[in-house]
Amino acid sequence: MALSESQSNKQKHVHLFYYPECEDLARNVAAQSSNITLQTIKWRNFDDGFPNIYINNAQDLRGQHVAFLASFSSTGVIFEQLSVIYLLPRLFVASFTLVLPFFPTGSFERMEDEGDVATAFTLSRMLTNIPISRGGPTSLVIYDIHALQERFYFGDHVLPLFETGIPLLKQRLHQLPDADNIVIAFPDDGAWKRFHKLLDHFATVVCNKVREGDKRIVRLKEGNPAGCHVVIVDDLVQSGGTLIECQKVLAAHGAAKVSAYVTHGVFPKRSWERFTQKDERSEKAFSYFWITDSCPLTVKAIANKAPFEVLSLAGSIADGLQI
Repeated sequence: MALSESQSNKQKHVHLFYYPECEDLARNVAAQSSNITLQTIKWRNFDDGFPNIYINNAQDLRGQHVAFLASFSSTGVIFEQLSVIYLLPRLFVASFTLVLPFFPTGSFERMEDEGDVATAFTLSRMLTNIPISRGGPTSLVIYDIHALQERFYFGDHVLPLFETGIPLLKQRLHQLPDADNIVIAFPDDGAWKRFHKLLDHFATVVCNKVREGDKRIVRLKEGNPAGCHVVIVDDLVQSGGTLIECQKVLAAHGAAKVSAYVTHGVFPKRSWERFTQKDERSEKAFSYFWITDSCPLTVKAIANKAPFEVLSLAGSIADGLQI
Protein backbone atom coordinates (compact mmCIF):
# COMPACT_ATOMS: atom_id res chain seq x y z
CA MET A 1 0.00 0.00 0.00
CA ALA A 2 1.45 3.37 -1.03
CA LEU A 3 2.20 5.76 1.83
CA SER A 4 1.44 9.46 1.80
CA GLU A 5 4.39 11.84 2.18
CA SER A 6 3.37 12.69 5.75
CA GLN A 7 3.13 9.01 6.68
CA SER A 8 6.50 8.32 5.08
CA ASN A 9 8.14 11.15 7.02
CA LYS A 10 6.89 9.69 10.31
CA GLN A 11 8.54 6.34 9.63
CA LYS A 12 11.99 5.45 10.88
CA HIS A 13 14.75 5.04 8.34
CA VAL A 14 16.11 1.48 8.37
CA HIS A 15 19.47 0.29 7.11
CA LEU A 16 18.90 -3.26 5.87
CA PHE A 17 21.75 -5.75 5.63
CA TYR A 18 21.20 -9.21 4.18
CA TYR A 19 22.79 -12.59 3.55
CA PRO A 20 23.60 -13.11 -0.18
CA GLU A 21 20.97 -15.87 -0.53
CA CYS A 22 18.35 -13.27 0.38
CA GLU A 23 19.41 -10.55 -2.04
CA ASP A 24 16.33 -10.75 -4.25
CA LEU A 25 13.99 -10.61 -1.25
CA ALA A 26 16.03 -7.79 0.32
CA ARG A 27 15.76 -5.72 -2.86
CA ASN A 28 12.03 -6.33 -2.97
CA VAL A 29 11.73 -5.21 0.66
CA ALA A 30 13.71 -2.03 -0.03
CA ALA A 31 11.49 -1.31 -3.04
CA GLN A 32 8.48 -1.09 -0.71
CA SER A 33 9.64 2.10 1.01
CA SER A 34 12.03 4.99 0.51
CA ASN A 35 12.78 4.66 4.23
CA ILE A 36 14.66 1.37 3.73
CA THR A 37 18.24 1.55 2.48
CA LEU A 38 20.14 -1.58 1.48
CA GLN A 39 23.60 -1.96 2.96
CA THR A 40 26.34 -4.37 2.00
CA ILE A 41 28.68 -6.82 3.68
CA LYS A 42 31.82 -8.44 2.27
CA TRP A 43 31.34 -12.18 2.77
CA ARG A 44 34.70 -13.86 2.35
CA ASN A 45 36.55 -16.83 3.78
CA PHE A 46 40.07 -17.45 4.97
CA ASP A 47 42.02 -20.31 3.44
CA ASP A 48 40.97 -22.59 6.30
CA GLY A 49 37.29 -22.00 5.44
CA PHE A 50 36.36 -19.83 8.40
CA PRO A 51 34.58 -16.52 7.71
CA ASN A 52 36.41 -13.32 6.86
CA ILE A 53 33.62 -10.76 7.01
CA TYR A 54 33.61 -6.98 6.73
CA ILE A 55 30.59 -4.74 7.41
CA ASN A 56 30.77 -1.75 5.10
CA ASN A 57 30.15 1.75 6.53
CA ALA A 58 30.03 0.44 10.12
CA GLN A 59 30.97 3.84 11.57
CA ASP A 60 27.96 5.45 9.88
CA LEU A 61 25.52 3.13 11.67
CA ARG A 62 25.80 4.88 15.02
CA GLY A 63 22.39 6.14 16.08
CA GLN A 64 20.71 4.47 13.09
CA HIS A 65 17.97 1.81 12.92
CA VAL A 66 19.52 -1.37 11.57
CA ALA A 67 18.07 -4.68 10.39
CA PHE A 68 19.47 -7.94 9.05
CA LEU A 69 17.63 -10.32 6.71
CA ALA A 70 18.85 -13.86 7.43
CA SER A 71 18.50 -17.26 5.78
CA PHE A 72 19.46 -20.27 7.89
CA SER A 73 19.09 -22.62 4.93
CA SER A 74 21.74 -25.03 6.21
CA THR A 75 23.94 -25.50 9.25
CA GLY A 76 26.93 -24.41 7.16
CA VAL A 77 25.74 -20.81 6.79
CA ILE A 78 24.48 -20.13 10.31
CA PHE A 79 27.83 -19.38 11.99
CA GLU A 80 28.88 -16.60 9.62
CA GLN A 81 25.47 -14.95 9.87
CA LEU A 82 25.46 -15.17 13.65
CA SER A 83 28.86 -13.48 13.65
CA VAL A 84 27.28 -10.48 11.91
CA ILE A 85 24.05 -10.64 13.92
CA TYR A 86 26.00 -10.52 17.19
CA LEU A 87 28.08 -7.53 16.05
CA LEU A 88 25.50 -5.19 14.52
CA PRO A 89 23.72 -4.31 17.81
CA ARG A 90 27.09 -3.42 19.37
CA LEU A 91 27.77 -0.68 16.83
CA PHE A 92 25.78 1.84 18.93
CA VAL A 93 22.74 1.50 16.68
CA ALA A 94 19.41 3.01 17.72
CA SER A 95 17.65 -0.34 17.29
CA PHE A 96 18.29 -3.75 15.77
CA THR A 97 15.81 -6.04 14.01
CA LEU A 98 16.57 -9.56 12.84
CA VAL A 99 14.26 -10.89 10.13
CA LEU A 100 14.43 -14.69 9.96
CA PRO A 101 11.48 -15.60 7.72
CA PHE A 102 11.94 -19.36 8.22
CA PHE A 103 12.89 -20.76 11.62
CA PRO A 104 14.43 -24.01 10.34
CA THR A 105 14.46 -26.15 13.48
CA GLY A 106 10.83 -25.40 14.31
CA SER A 107 9.64 -28.95 13.72
CA PHE A 108 12.16 -30.33 16.24
CA GLU A 109 10.58 -28.69 19.24
CA ARG A 110 9.92 -31.58 21.63
CA MET A 111 11.40 -34.72 23.14
CA GLU A 112 9.63 -38.03 22.73
CA ASP A 113 12.40 -40.15 24.25
CA GLU A 114 15.10 -39.33 26.78
CA GLY A 115 18.11 -38.39 24.68
CA ASP A 116 16.21 -36.59 21.92
CA VAL A 117 17.68 -33.15 21.26
CA ALA A 118 15.10 -30.39 20.74
CA THR A 119 17.14 -28.24 18.36
CA ALA A 120 14.38 -25.62 18.19
CA PHE A 121 15.28 -24.77 21.77
CA THR A 122 19.00 -24.72 20.89
CA LEU A 123 18.52 -22.21 18.07
CA SER A 124 16.20 -20.12 20.25
CA ARG A 125 18.92 -19.87 22.89
CA MET A 126 21.47 -18.82 20.29
CA LEU A 127 19.18 -16.02 19.12
CA THR A 128 18.31 -15.04 22.68
CA ASN A 129 21.99 -14.24 23.21
CA ILE A 130 22.03 -11.48 20.60
CA PRO A 131 23.50 -8.47 22.43
CA ILE A 132 21.12 -5.73 23.49
CA SER A 133 21.50 -2.62 21.35
CA ARG A 134 21.49 0.94 22.62
CA GLY A 135 17.75 0.99 21.89
CA GLY A 136 16.96 -2.19 23.83
CA PRO A 137 16.33 -5.86 22.98
CA THR A 138 16.47 -7.14 19.41
CA SER A 139 13.20 -7.43 17.52
CA LEU A 140 13.04 -10.88 15.92
CA VAL A 141 10.60 -11.31 13.01
CA ILE A 142 9.64 -14.92 12.14
CA TYR A 143 6.90 -16.18 9.82
CA ASP A 144 4.64 -19.12 10.68
CA ILE A 145 6.89 -20.82 13.20
CA HIS A 146 5.99 -24.51 13.28
CA ALA A 147 4.72 -24.70 16.87
CA LEU A 148 3.28 -21.67 18.64
CA GLN A 149 4.65 -22.77 22.01
CA GLU A 150 8.14 -22.09 20.64
CA ARG A 151 7.61 -18.41 21.41
CA PHE A 152 8.32 -19.36 25.04
CA TYR A 153 11.74 -20.77 24.10
CA PHE A 154 13.12 -17.25 23.67
CA GLY A 155 14.49 -15.29 26.60
CA ASP A 156 13.98 -11.65 27.54
CA HIS A 157 16.89 -10.32 25.44
CA VAL A 158 14.86 -10.63 22.24
CA LEU A 159 11.32 -9.59 21.35
CA PRO A 160 9.89 -12.22 18.96
CA LEU A 161 7.32 -10.96 16.48
CA PHE A 162 5.44 -13.89 14.94
CA GLU A 163 3.93 -13.03 11.58
CA THR A 164 2.03 -15.13 9.05
CA GLY A 165 1.87 -15.47 5.29
CA ILE A 166 -1.86 -16.28 5.31
CA PRO A 167 -2.94 -12.73 4.26
CA LEU A 168 -0.96 -13.24 1.04
CA LEU A 169 -2.85 -16.48 0.37
CA LYS A 170 -6.23 -14.86 1.05
CA GLN A 171 -5.42 -12.03 -1.35
CA ARG A 172 -4.43 -14.52 -4.05
CA LEU A 173 -7.54 -16.66 -3.55
CA HIS A 174 -9.79 -13.64 -4.02
CA GLN A 175 -8.18 -13.12 -7.45
CA LEU A 176 -9.12 -16.60 -8.72
CA PRO A 177 -12.03 -16.97 -11.16
CA ASP A 178 -13.59 -19.58 -8.84
CA ALA A 179 -13.02 -17.56 -5.68
CA ASP A 180 -16.58 -18.24 -4.54
CA ASN A 181 -16.03 -21.99 -4.70
CA ILE A 182 -12.95 -22.30 -2.47
CA VAL A 183 -12.73 -24.79 0.39
CA ILE A 184 -9.73 -24.84 2.73
CA ALA A 185 -8.31 -28.24 3.69
CA PHE A 186 -6.03 -28.90 6.63
CA PRO A 187 -3.84 -32.01 6.35
CA ASP A 188 -4.01 -32.69 10.09
CA ASP A 189 -5.40 -31.35 13.36
CA GLY A 190 -2.22 -29.36 13.99
CA ALA A 191 -2.67 -27.32 10.83
CA TRP A 192 -6.34 -26.77 11.70
CA LYS A 193 -5.48 -25.48 15.17
CA ARG A 194 -2.83 -23.24 13.72
CA PHE A 195 -4.68 -21.62 10.84
CA HIS A 196 -8.45 -22.08 11.02
CA LYS A 197 -9.12 -18.78 12.82
CA LEU A 198 -7.26 -16.92 10.06
CA LEU A 199 -9.41 -18.60 7.40
CA ASP A 200 -12.72 -18.82 9.24
CA HIS A 201 -14.79 -17.28 6.42
CA PHE A 202 -14.01 -20.28 4.17
CA ALA A 203 -15.66 -23.68 4.36
CA THR A 204 -13.14 -26.19 5.67
CA VAL A 205 -12.16 -29.82 5.37
CA VAL A 206 -9.91 -31.61 7.86
CA CYS A 207 -7.86 -34.71 7.12
CA ASN A 208 -5.96 -36.82 9.59
CA LYS A 209 -3.38 -39.58 9.63
CA VAL A 210 -4.26 -42.99 11.05
CA ARG A 211 -1.93 -45.89 11.52
CA GLU A 212 -2.75 -49.15 9.78
CA GLY A 213 -0.06 -51.66 10.61
CA ASP A 214 3.25 -50.11 9.63
CA LYS A 215 1.63 -47.49 7.39
CA ARG A 216 0.20 -44.06 8.13
CA ILE A 217 -2.90 -43.48 6.04
CA VAL A 218 -4.44 -40.05 5.31
CA ARG A 219 -8.22 -40.01 5.65
CA LEU A 220 -10.97 -37.42 5.47
CA LYS A 221 -12.00 -36.55 9.02
CA GLU A 222 -14.68 -33.91 8.43
CA GLY A 223 -16.06 -31.64 5.73
CA ASN A 224 -17.19 -32.12 2.14
CA PRO A 225 -14.84 -31.24 -0.74
CA ALA A 226 -17.19 -32.42 -3.53
CA GLY A 227 -17.35 -30.05 -6.51
CA CYS A 228 -15.05 -27.46 -4.93
CA HIS A 229 -11.60 -26.02 -5.53
CA VAL A 230 -9.88 -27.29 -2.39
CA VAL A 231 -6.74 -25.55 -1.12
CA ILE A 232 -4.57 -27.50 1.33
CA VAL A 233 -2.93 -25.16 3.87
CA ASP A 234 0.07 -25.91 6.06
CA ASP A 235 3.08 -24.07 7.47
CA LEU A 236 5.81 -25.97 5.61
CA VAL A 237 6.55 -28.80 3.21
CA GLN A 238 9.51 -31.15 3.24
CA SER A 239 9.16 -34.24 1.04
CA GLY A 240 5.56 -33.40 0.14
CA GLY A 241 4.31 -36.90 0.87
CA THR A 242 1.51 -35.80 3.19
CA LEU A 243 0.25 -33.22 0.69
CA ILE A 244 0.21 -35.78 -2.10
CA GLU A 245 -1.73 -38.31 -0.02
CA CYS A 246 -4.13 -35.59 1.09
CA GLN A 247 -4.72 -34.57 -2.53
CA LYS A 248 -5.56 -38.15 -3.47
CA VAL A 249 -8.11 -38.40 -0.66
CA LEU A 250 -9.73 -35.08 -1.61
CA ALA A 251 -9.93 -36.05 -5.28
CA ALA A 252 -11.47 -39.39 -4.32
CA HIS A 253 -14.17 -37.49 -2.41
CA GLY A 254 -15.09 -35.40 -5.43
CA ALA A 255 -12.92 -32.27 -5.25
CA ALA A 256 -13.09 -30.46 -8.60
CA LYS A 257 -9.56 -29.09 -8.23
CA VAL A 258 -6.88 -29.28 -5.54
CA SER A 259 -4.20 -26.67 -4.82
CA ALA A 260 -1.76 -26.21 -1.95
CA TYR A 261 -0.25 -23.39 0.09
CA VAL A 262 2.69 -23.54 2.48
CA THR A 263 4.56 -20.57 3.87
CA HIS A 264 7.89 -22.40 3.78
CA GLY A 265 8.81 -24.50 0.76
CA VAL A 266 11.78 -26.36 2.23
CA PHE A 267 11.86 -29.23 -0.31
CA PRO A 268 15.14 -30.96 0.61
CA LYS A 269 16.81 -33.06 -2.11
CA ARG A 270 14.78 -31.30 -4.82
CA SER A 271 11.59 -32.95 -3.61
CA TRP A 272 9.65 -30.16 -5.34
CA GLU A 273 10.18 -32.16 -8.53
CA ARG A 274 7.43 -34.54 -7.40
CA PHE A 275 4.93 -31.77 -8.11
CA THR A 276 6.13 -30.95 -11.63
CA GLN A 277 5.72 -34.45 -13.08
CA LYS A 278 3.58 -34.76 -16.20
CA ASP A 279 1.80 -37.94 -15.13
CA GLU A 280 -1.71 -36.63 -14.54
CA ARG A 281 -2.60 -39.73 -12.55
CA SER A 282 -0.14 -38.98 -9.78
CA GLU A 283 1.51 -35.92 -8.26
CA LYS A 284 0.66 -33.51 -11.11
CA ALA A 285 -2.80 -33.15 -9.65
CA PHE A 286 -2.30 -29.69 -8.13
CA SER A 287 -3.75 -26.71 -9.97
CA TYR A 288 -1.61 -24.28 -7.98
CA PHE A 289 1.13 -24.68 -5.41
CA TRP A 290 1.77 -21.41 -3.58
CA ILE A 291 4.84 -20.78 -1.43
CA THR A 292 6.40 -17.60 -0.08
CA ASP A 293 9.99 -16.48 -0.62
CA SER A 294 11.01 -17.44 2.93
CA CYS A 295 13.33 -20.15 1.51
CA PRO A 296 15.28 -18.32 -1.22
CA LEU A 297 17.09 -21.36 -2.59
CA THR A 298 13.76 -23.04 -3.29
CA VAL A 299 12.42 -19.90 -4.97
CA LYS A 300 15.31 -19.97 -7.44
CA ALA A 301 14.88 -23.70 -8.06
CA ILE A 302 11.15 -23.58 -8.86
CA ALA A 303 11.15 -20.34 -10.88
CA ASN A 304 8.75 -20.55 -13.84
CA LYS A 305 7.83 -24.15 -13.05
CA ALA A 306 4.13 -24.98 -12.86
CA PRO A 307 2.21 -25.43 -10.64
CA PHE A 308 4.38 -23.24 -8.39
CA GLU A 309 3.68 -19.57 -7.67
CA VAL A 310 5.64 -17.41 -5.22
CA LEU A 311 3.82 -14.97 -2.92
CA SER A 312 6.37 -12.47 -1.68
CA LEU A 313 6.76 -11.52 1.98
CA ALA A 314 8.48 -8.27 0.98
CA GLY A 315 5.59 -5.94 1.84
CA SER A 316 4.95 -7.63 5.17
CA ILE A 317 8.64 -7.51 6.09
CA ALA A 318 8.81 -3.82 5.20
CA ASP A 319 5.87 -3.21 7.54
CA GLY A 320 7.51 -5.29 10.27
CA LEU A 321 10.65 -3.13 10.14
CA GLN A 322 8.54 -0.14 11.22
CA ILE A 323 7.18 -1.74 14.40
